[in-house]
Amino acid sequence: MAITHFTLNNGVEIPAIGYGVYQTPPEQTVDSVRSALSTGYRHIDTAAAYGNEREVGEAIRGSGLDRSEVFVETKVWISDYGYDETLHAFDKSAGKLGIDRIDLFILHQPLPGEFDRTIAAYKALERLLADGKVRAIGVSNFMPEHLEHLIGATDVVPAVNQIEVHPYFRQSDLLSLDTEHGVLNQAWSPIGGITFYRDGATGSTLEDPVVNGIARAHGKSPAQVMLRWHLQQDRQVIPKSVTPSRIAENFGVFDFELTAEELAAIDALDTGTRGGPAPEALTREDFGFPIPEA
Repeated sequence: MAITHFTLNNGVEIPAIGYGVYQTPPEQTVDSVRSALSTGYRHIDTAAAYGNEREVGEAIRGSGLDRSEVFVETKVWISDYGYDETLHAFDKSAGKLGIDRIDLFILHQPLPGEFDRTIAAYKALERLLADGKVRAIGVSNFMPEHLEHLIGATDVVPAVNQIEVHPYFRQSDLLSLDTEHGVLNQAWSPIGGITFYRDGATGSTLEDPVVNGIARAHGKSPAQVMLRWHLQQDRQVIPKSVTPSRIAENFGVFDFELTAEELAAIDALDTGTRGGPAPEALTREDFGFPIPEA
């Protein structure tokens, strides 16, 4: 069963697999994005905080693809939260990307300690959506209490919530809440590219015996199995690699299907342990830094 696109809650289609450039140095970004686009990816996920929006735009322009063929997503960093500040953050991101319209523009973190500033930033996203400068808006790393508060204080339900999800950290309650509100779950670190402490030892999802057994049964890699697990549970995924062979491997997930038993076996690997930073811990004092104008 081919799952090539998801439809957002405002009718906009998003490719099922995006290509992420988190921690990709600017000098590597152009070649990496070009490799992804030549492989078949049509969604590129970047962020103001990544420092490589300009290179993403350069790669898209040099790809030979029409702008309408590439779905571009980027994020507002917490330093630019606030109504006017976030409107200006759009100008900065669009200018670096070299595009007039951003397909998906989202808030990077909930900033719980200053949620009034978060609400103001999201209302700026609503304005950008109404003005046609973005096609869809959303959030990232919002936990249930953040999402409920935001929805109660604004008019447009987020189209996506980009969150840490992989076999060792499933966030089942958050996944269900997002779905209940019509918010697409978008998985960052979808193959769990972090070392975890599990069963008395450190390990990686790529080395997990359950995942590897399923991979052998399908003649696929562990990464492909995990990406397929997400897709069959209606999650959009954003794998990241700078290695052309792995970029291509991660895209090869549309020609097989996991059984219900295999999906359940992967679900059962959940440790409940987060690999990335806790959203509650991020403050402007500790994590804020200025996003350059150009």
